[in-house]
Amino acid sequence: MAKAKTAYVCTECGAESQKWAGQCADCGSWNTLQEFKNSPAAASKSSAGAPTGYAGERAARKLKEVDAAEAPRHPIGISELDRVLGGGLVNGAVVLVGGDPGIGKSTLLLQAVHKLNDSWPCLYVTGEESLQQLSLRASRLGIEMPELNVMAETCVEQIVAHAGALKPRVVVIDSIQTMFSEGVSSAPGSVSQLRETAAQVVRFAKQTGTVVLLVGHVTKEGAIAGPRVLEHMVDTVLYFENDSSSRYRVIRSVKNRFGAANEIGVFAMLEEGLKEVKNPSAIFLSSHEEPVPGSVVTVAHEGSRPLLAEVQALVDESQGHPRRVTLGLDQNRLNLLLAVLHRHAGYSLGGSDVFVNVVGGVRINETAPDLAVVLASLSSFRGAPISSGLVAFGELGLAGEVRPVPHGEDRLREAARQGYKRAIVPYGNKPRTDLGIEVVPVRRLSEALDAIL
Repeated sequence: MAKAKTAYVCTECGAESQKWAGQCADCGSWNTLQEFKNSPAAASKSSAGAPTGYAGERAARKLKEVDAAEAPRHPIGISELDRVLGGGLVNGAVVLVGGDPGIGKSTLLLQAVHKLNDSWPCLYVTGEESLQQLSLRASRLGIEMPELNVMAETCVEQIVAHAGALKPRVVVIDSIQTMFSEGVSSAPGSVSQLRETAAQVVRFAKQTGTVVLLVGHVTKEGAIAGPRVLEHMVDTVLYFENDSSSRYRVIRSVKNRFGAANEIGVFAMLEEGLKEVKNPSAIFLSSHEEPVPGSVVTVAHEGSRPLLAEVQALVDESQGHPRRVTLGLDQNRLNLLLAVLHRHAGYSLGGSDVFVNVVGGVRINETAPDLAVVLASLSSFRGAPISSGLVAFGELGLAGEVRPVPHGEDRLREAARQGYKRAIVPYGNKPRTDLGIEVVPVRRLSEALDAIL
């Protein structure tokens, strides 16, 4: 038998090196190289079993000969999850679902299997729980699936063999970090095991057209545990963003080969499982009996829909070194916006602590909330509340200009639908028709401040 070779793999980018080094030569990350032994037997086993004609399907073809029709989708029946997936499941797709322990990954997939099993036969593989625990979970959620195929197994070769015999349309593996391959000598969860088990699962899905849903653990930083190459291998990566202590769960698609990235789905965790939130804007807004300083509503655009969110700011006199803290927004962006406020409006917050939070735990990754952040910070600084019927969005430039953002009319329609009467928006987002809301278009930050002061 050939001797296993030792190599070092970067947990960030998946690059291999023959020698250990403090810094990865490919991505530049420090202390990310981990040792693993690559067994020659693993490669021979993983490449075996390809169906007849598979080599011919991989042969080079003219691009004009390839059918460009969109892949058919099979809706799960959970609208928020279907939205995040881009409309449903695609044959042969591999979906990785990550999140903190206890946040609802297994619950969501069990509910999805419940919706699917009548039309698409499913196989649920658990590597962390016993079959009795899985049955108790289903009973607690009020789910009855007597015909569901379940399996408690951690050997990926056994899983692939049983799935090949049962021929299910959907396979759930909970979780990928507990799986191991017989051809790799390291422990489950190691870099080499994750690479090999994921490769076998992906190969099985592509060759048979089976949809595979993987559960992935996350690190303390919130990323999928293991090498980043795991995320590159799958078709779709979904993350639970909210803390498990919160009632609401936000699922974001950070990668999707079959749909839009950054799409979000919102659920509420109840005793009977995860329930869809039909109007997400309502949960990201606080209900104040009267206007309070430091609160401004903005309109974000996540994926394919607008979303109202309340931006709260607290500006207080610093007792030492001024602090800048953000929840749901980029902290470096806050420093930039405060500098623009000082330079182009004359309000200096350099000696104050500034805390900014997006209500509801949602994270906004675009620049549209810039104007709302500045207005909320100034409102808190002056102790003057802003009208509760006002929304504001727009990107701020370093020269003090208010730049337009995409989907301006969609944002205004959503604000009008939620009952808001007035909106401060970039001049470039001025609507061409009446949308049922008073629009105040501004070109510079000074004009926006004049509109509220």
